[in-house]
Amino acid sequence: MNNTEASQPSKRLQKRYKAEKRFKRYCITALLLAISFLVVFFFSLISKGASAFRQAEILTEIAFHEQSRQMPLAAVNEDLRHLVSRGWLRKVPMMLKENPKLMDTVQTYWVVADAEVDQYLKGKPNKLRPRQKKVIERLKDEGRVKLNFNVYFFLNGDSKMPEIAGIKSALVGTIYVLFLTLIFCFPVGVMTAVYLEEFAPDNRFTQAIEVNINNLAAIPSILYGLLGLAIFINTFHVPRSSALAGGLTLGLMTLPVIIISTRTAIRAVPDSIREAALGVGASRWQMVLHHVLPLSFPGILTGTIIGLAQAMGETAPLLIVGMMAFIPDVPGSLTQAATVLPAQIYTWSSSSLRPFEARTAAAILVLLVVLLLMNALAVFLRQKFQRKW
Repeated sequence: MNNTEASQPSKRLQKRYKAEKRFKRYCITALLLAISFLVVFFFSLISKGASAFRQAEILTEIAFHEQSRQMPLAAVNEDLRHLVSRGWLRKVPMMLKENPKLMDTVQTYWVVADAEVDQYLKGKPNKLRPRQKKVIERLKDEGRVKLNFNVYFFLNGDSKMPEIAGIKSALVGTIYVLFLTLIFCFPVGVMTAVYLEEFAPDNRFTQAIEVNINNLAAIPSILYGLLGLAIFINTFHVPRSSALAGGLTLGLMTLPVIIISTRTAIRAVPDSIREAALGVGASRWQMVLHHVLPLSFPGILTGTIIGLAQAMGETAPLLIVGMMAFIPDVPGSLTQAATVLPAQIYTWSSSSLRPFEARTAAAILVLLVVLLLMNALAVFLRQKFQRKW
């Protein structure tokens, strides 16, 4: 064997090492690219949405008299009528009704400023006239204008006026919908998974059911909206745009996810547990109830939380069942018209008013925080209760 032939294996080995290094560089590049996309995404959201958590307010004298009861704009000085929020001034008649002693008095309040004033104070494009800007600068010098924490964003429902628009009704509607989704899909999904995994015979019928369940978990979510419209609204006459219709529709969408995750968790329980339970005289149902389900419960709970988190971010199915309506007030029951946070975000993002842009980003941040907390809870429960065999 000559030297050339002896060196060939080492050259091939060096070539493989170089290919391995290139592959590592490609992987690191892809990871850095993904991280950079996330950084840009969150930076864009935070930079746009942070301003929505502050709201301009003007220290204003409110004159309570008979004319202001009929026309709330008459309660403020003429120079401020187009600078304060008309939505806030609508409370003047209600304040007089609740406290008649305010009649014929002048009180001072921090009043929510108009959206254009809010835009001006935050250095954003606005439609204020030069004279109005001079008035605002004068008020700033007098200490009568400031940016406070925007409590209205969390305490108010939707509004056509950006300065008083909030997410309260959407948050309550989201809670209603998720609650209904949970109580509908959790018991049905767990019982279906238990039957398929522990009791169902292995034949073509059950195999067809398993294939269809896996396919249902992958179809577009908007098809579940059409299914919910056909079954719950058109057939069972569930009120359109209600939390009940939305919860049942999202329950259909979440059901395959819970069935698949539950079956995976049950399958992870060792057969020795089942054999030991049956060996001491337990029935098959006792074996499942007292041994298999408790041991698989962490995985079941994790899959359920992830499924609910996925349902919480859905908009397309709710669009079909009518949950995109303008809902300024908190729904009083599960059958009243309601909306959810993703639908609220969609509505604000399609608005032509510039101030809604920041509120859209702020609502997305709230939704992301909730989704991250739900996923963190799923990971925590998984780590805390998981058994290793």
